[in-house]
Amino acid sequence: MSSSKTRRILVTNDDGIHAPGIRALAKAMATLGEVWVVAPEKTQNAVGRAMTLHKPLRLRQIRSRWFAVNGTPADCVTLAVCKLLEAELPTIVVSGINKGWNLGDDVTNSGTVAGALEGMLHGIPSMAVSLEDCSRASYAIASNYAAQLAERILKSGLPEGTILNVNVPSSKKETIAGIQFTSLSQRRYDKPVVEKIDPRGGSYFWIAGERVSWARKKPSDHDTVEKNMVSVTPLHLDLTDYEALNSLKSWEKILSRGKSNSVAAASRKTNLKRGKIGT
Repeated sequence: MSSSKTRRILVTNDDGIHAPGIRALAKAMATLGEVWVVAPEKTQNAVGRAMTLHKPLRLRQIRSRWFAVNGTPADCVTLAVCKLLEAELPTIVVSGINKGWNLGDDVTNSGTVAGALEGMLHGIPSMAVSLEDCSRASYAIASNYAAQLAERILKSGLPEGTILNVNVPSSKKETIAGIQFTSLSQRRYDKPVVEKIDPRGGSYFWIAGERVSWARKKPSDHDTVEKNMVSVTPLHLDLTDYEALNSLKSWEKILSRGKSNSVAAASRKTNLKRGKIGT
């Protein structure tokens, strides 16, 4: 493992480069190595792994090793790894600190999580960090936990293809009961679409509603933060349901019925054209 003097730490987020969470995270990461910040120039919440393909992307330097991008978190990491830092790649990618938890099924929407996933796809150990959104929340406390976990990743690495999704409660440090490794909860919303009427009598809609969670397996991320603990969930991008894959194999013969004869006939026709079958 490289020394702290030669480590490059890439920090990104989805709340934008001027968000307080990214400032706290960059400060905490500076104890572990040379920090580079590449983040969206404005808020990019809930964009998931969206990438900008239909307009030019621009890197705008804010100050030394701080760059704003007119794109998504995935754009930011891609530009950083493939252009800005291609001569000496980051040792770790840390995304956050997001204003608001990224729990359960919400991780598929999260730009914060997407930043970490993009780092992982480039072969770099990565994690995402989110903090409960309320008035008593402390980015300093969340960044302290982020630094502890980043240091452990730098020492021990992560399983191939895996990122860590970290969620920190808004409690005082002395009241947080510890860190727990968790599974994703099932994240659902009660009445997710809210309809309103504009001044001209037309309808408009907000995707909102009250969040409701149920654990798939315990300990889940939602259960853990409710117990006033830091939740750390290992995530990967392979969405294949291997149990279903095995059970659905039996459909292959049914759905392919009659195909074997047509395939054989097509093969014979091709071989005849090539002169490989005598008459």
